[in-house]
Amino acid sequence: MSDVSFLDLVSTYFQRRGYKIEKEVILDGYSGLLRKFDLSVSKSSEKRLVWIKEWKRTIGVNMIINIDKASTDVGLPNPIVISGKFSGHAKAYANRRGITLIQKGRILREFR
Repeated sequence: MSDVSFLDLVSTYFQRRGYKIEKEVILDGYSGLLRKFDLSVSKSSEKRLVWIKEWKRTIGVNMIINIDKASTDVGLPNPIVISGKFSGHAKAYANRRGITLIQKGRILREFR
């Protein structure tokens, strides 16, 4: 598993759940800014954007707000964020806004 990137593990995680995967997606936002996403996952009519943050620190609410704004800017709200830890405020904001937070450990457990 050490020679496989975490992005590839996340891709496999979603493929096992029936999603089609597109890696390193760049979309033009309504604001005129180009927005980069780690993955775009789609199943039937559902399409969601995924960010993977492999940080050693906790992801705070400001990062979740920025991700929310970027995904809304390209017309695909309710993104998925994958990271090691999320702050309480980040979890609360994500819950209110329909953002899915997945901890890195959940992905890794599937491949042990």
